[in-house]
Parts: sequence; structure tokens; C-alpha cells
Amino acid sequence: MKVAFVVLYVNDVQACRAFWVDQVGMVEKKRSEAGPYVIPQVGFADQDFAFQLVPLEMMKDNPNGLDLATPSICFQVDDLGAMRARLVDHGVPATEVAEYQGMQNFAFPDPEGRWFAVTR
Repeated sequence: MKVAFVVLYVNDVQACRAFWVDQVGMVEKKRSEAGPYVIPQVGFADQDFAFQLVPLEMMKDNPNGLDLATPSICFQVDDLGAMRARLVDHGVPATEVAEYQGMQNFAFPDPEGRWFAVTR
């Protein structure tokens, strides 16, 4: 399992994108859409790591009680089913594998209620 990206929940996607790209020196690596929302991923050109800038407005229903003031980490694995099974076998509650924003994924909480996503 490796870190794929960290989700930052932001009020102004364009201002945050401009900050990371124009001022910090990152590049836009990917852009996706979910309904009316644009979700850019930004990171340094020579690294796999990225921030995914998710509009707070999009999260108004706050799935799974996410703490939107805290960044969310998304891990990447080759076999979602196997990783989910391993976590569940070790007593970790996990959501079912589902598609969200065009990605197959599931999520699990740590003992203090912080949620982590796992994608392929």
C-alpha cells in the first residue's frame, strides 16, 4: 500500500489551485469532475504525491462523519478486495468497495475516527 494523494477540503478551489501551482511551484496532474464540481490534483512534477482539492460545498452531506478540517489520506493498492479483506480480518471496520468520483474505493477509520480511503 502506498499513499496516492491527500485530500484537502477547500472553500475556493481556484484560489487554492493557483496557490499551489503559481506560488509553490506544483503542477496540475489531473482534473476530474463530479457534477458541477471541478476537482484538481496538484503536486510536484517529479513526484507521485499529490493534493486533491475537493470543494467543501461538495461535502455538505459529510459522508461517514468526516472531519473536513483535517486532510484525508488516500492509499493506493493493486487489489482492493484483498486489502479490504485483510483489514476486516484484523478487526478494522471498512465500507464496501464502491465507485466514487470515477474510482473504485473503500474507506476505513482509525481508532480516533479519522477516515482513510483506499483506491486501485
